[in-house]
This record gives sequence, C-alpha cells and structure tokens, in this order.
Amino acid sequence: MTNNIIIFDTTLRDGEQSPGASLDINEKVQIARQLALLNVDVIEAGFPVSSPGDFESVSRIAQEIRGVSVSGLARAVEKDIDSAAKALEKAEKPRIHVFLATSEIHRKYKLLKAKEEIIHLAVKGVRHARKYVDDVEFSPEDASRTELDFLIQVVEAVIGAGARTVNIPDTVGYAVPDHYAAIIRGLKEHVKNIGKAIISVHCHNDLGLAVANSLAAIKAGAQQVECTINGIGERAGNAALEEIVMAMKTRHDFYQRSTRIVTRELIATSRLVSTLTGLRVQRNKAIVGENAFAHQSGVHQDGVIKERTTYEIMKPEDVGYLKTRLVLGKLSGRNALKTRIKELGYELSDSEFERAFEEFKHIADKKKEIFDEDIEAIIGIEKMEVPHIFQLESLSISYGPNTVPTAGVRLKLQDGRLVDNATIGDGPIDALFKAIDLSTGIPGKLQDYNIRAVTSGKDAMGEVFVNIEVDGKTIGGRAVSTDIIEASAKAYLNAVNKVAAMKVK
Repeated sequence: MTNNIIIFDTTLRDGEQSPGASLDINEKVQIARQLALLNVDVIEAGFPVSSPGDFESVSRIAQEIRGVSVSGLARAVEKDIDSAAKALEKAEKPRIHVFLATSEIHRKYKLLKAKEEIIHLAVKGVRHARKYVDDVEFSPEDASRTELDFLIQVVEAVIGAGARTVNIPDTVGYAVPDHYAAIIRGLKEHVKNIGKAIISVHCHNDLGLAVANSLAAIKAGAQQVECTINGIGERAGNAALEEIVMAMKTRHDFYQRSTRIVTRELIATSRLVSTLTGLRVQRNKAIVGENAFAHQSGVHQDGVIKERTTYEIMKPEDVGYLKTRLVLGKLSGRNALKTRIKELGYELSDSEFERAFEEFKHIADKKKEIFDEDIEAIIGIEKMEVPHIFQLESLSISYGPNTVPTAGVRLKLQDGRLVDNATIGDGPIDALFKAIDLSTGIPGKLQDYNIRAVTSGKDAMGEVFVNIEVDGKTIGGRAVSTDIIEASAKAYLNAVNKVAAMKVK
C-alpha cells in the first residue's frame, strides 16, 4: 500500500453548493489555479450537465490547469456522462466521476429501483464513461447507509466494469468513526477485485465528524480523501482539507501517511476561497482560523515565549502564517503595500495593484490602521476582472423618522459622460439601488444582501455582498468601504457591470 494519500478537492463542486456561496467562472478558475499551487491531486471542477455556466467553468479549468487531474461529476446516465466528457476534452488528466445512490432509503423513495437495477445502471454508467477516459471514479451515493453485503456487490461490479477509483460517500454525515472504518475494512476484505481500484472517502459534517471519519478511513486503508477548503459544502459542510492534511503531517507517527500538499499555501488558499465565496472562516477554526495561532492567556504567552511547543503543536509558518506584520496606514507608500501583499501570498498585475493602491489610500484616509483582513478584502475586489462600465462618482442619501427615503447617484460612464438620477424607496438602500437602476438602464431584482465587518472597531471596514437577478440570471457583486452605504452602491454596481459586460459580448 502506498503511504501517499490522494487529495481530491471538491471545493468548486460540492463546496460551491453551500447555501450563500456564489462564484462566477473567472472566480472558479482563480481558485483552481490556487488549488494547483496547493498541489492537490484532483480538482473536481463542477457538474457539467447541471447548467451552461458549470459546463463552461469545467471546460475552462480543464483547458487552463495543468499538472492536476480535473474531474467532472455525472449521474449514471448517458447525457450526464457525455456532457462531462465534452467539458473535459482539453484536460491534461481528465476524470469522469459517476454516481448513483445505493442505500435502501434512496432505492425505495428516490429511485424506485431494485438492487439488480442499481447494479445494472452503475455498471452501464462506468462502461459508458470508460469509452471517453481511462480514469473513471464511481460513487455509490449514501454508501454509509447502504447494506454492506449489497455495497460489496456494487463495488465489485463497478471495478469489473473499469472504475479505477471507488468512492464511499457518507453523504448525509450519518457515520461515526468506528462504523465508517468498519465499512472500509469490510470492502477491502470481501471485494475480490479491490486491488484494482483506489478506495476513496467523502464525508459530510452533519454530526461534526467529517474529518474524524475521513481519518478513521485512512487508518482502515482508504487511499484517497475527498474534501474542501475551509470545509464548505452542503448543509454543515464537508471534511476540511486543511485539517485532514495537517492531522496527517502533525501526527505522522500515528497515521504513517503523507500527502503532496504544499502546506504553506493553506492560508492563502483558505482566504481566497473565503473572499470569493463570501463564506467567512470562524475565528477559532482549526488550522486557518484567525485565532488558530493566537495566544491571549498570560500562562500560555509565558509558555510560548519560553518554548513554542508548550502550546503550539504546529509551526504557523508551515501553514502560511507570518510571525510579523507591517502596520499600514495613510502614510504608507506603494512599496510597503506591495511588500505586505506579497507576504500575504498574493500576486497582482500592475493594473490590479494600482487599483488596489488607490482603494487602499481611499480607505486609509478613513481608518487609523489597515489590517491584513482589510488588504485581503481590497485584493478580492480588485482581482475580480470586472470592466468599470459604470463608476460611482458620488451619492447622497436622505432618510429619517417621518421622511421618505431618497437617494441620488452620479455615475461616470466609460466615455466620460456623467449621469445623475434620484428616486425614493422603501428604505435608503432600496432608494439607492433604484437610482442606480435608472442611471444604468439595467434593472436588477435584489435576491440577497449581506454586510460583514472585515475587522473590529468603530472604523471597521465593511464588506457588502449582493446577488441580483437580471433576465433570469443571478449575478453576484461585492465591494468594501468604511462607509456601508458606499460599499452597498459599489457592490450593486459591481454586479451591474458584470451584466453590462455580458451584454457587450
């Protein structure tokens, strides 16, 4: 058995299914590039048949990302598999991931099929996928609630049909470590052709056991782990990549397994995914949380000063944290900002940096100190590659008790013309967005509006996320400012500019 565990990252497929997450194609490609730097073995880029956008994102990632296997998900039906194959045509290492539910509850209530039909469809799906690629993975959905004797039959059949990897999903997070490990051992002991395939595991976190179950499966002989950055995913999420990788690295004495992951890229990857999805990482999150390597207790501080290992079992540098920080403010110049951006693990083009520096100066005039989180929020906005078809020149808001909320905006167009409009609304933000609609001629229906403080304190910079519907499509927008009203206007314009750019094409 190899000591190297294959890391299958499904951030762009299962992770993007997190309620509240929204990624456009460029953002997915950006994350895929970072996953390649992280050195994951497989990137599950999406579910091509599910939408034209998913198909295009899988296709672009397959075409642009090298050195990594790129996988597309497909149900065990020909149209799904055909779509995945087409999207993966230009991949250096294409993989088609076929799935079909096998548990009794899914057979009885969802699929309405007998065991024999399930095996027939699974084998048929794998064989069809093998017509396109050699690397086929099969997942018996809800495997952890499937009768073990039937699961053994399914696994043996799909390996016989040509599946090189068989994934055993704990689809609803029902398993516990001993139970899950027993399933893996049972398959290794009773599936006659198990030596011809890799056993993979995919755990959900409904009981908070996704990482524990994945690690128990590794001890039982699993050779691939499917996981996501920051543990994002359906419902309570998936097993967190960074926790699994660092558990094996820190406790190599126990697991005797390793990965190809470049762990110093973990923080940069975590923050990029958090910034682009809008899903904030909790402060006390293991490995990548803000408090993961922070010490407040006097006893702990004294111990760490005398000997780091008294209270730290990992080096912060190993996961990408830095011990020192540049304190940035309004007197800082380009070189200071550029140095800090590089220390945080980001690379900006000259034009991206100039836009980031301009925004940095704008915010620094309003804040006493600019923190790392502020810089990352600015970078997240400036790296979105959205054309500035409409730019906010100024805005005014009038509201209060016994008054009708009114908003006025002045926008600058690409040709230099200025457009002014004012209108009333149910509230100040509603009036503001309506004024922008009038000025751009692109009316959007607001579906989601979220505000979060990037840092603490009265002068904290606010980050606004919006989702708007235009012509039946949902578009996301994002902006930052110390002024929440201004950030709201810019976030809405960010989404509108994406729509305008698509109309120009």
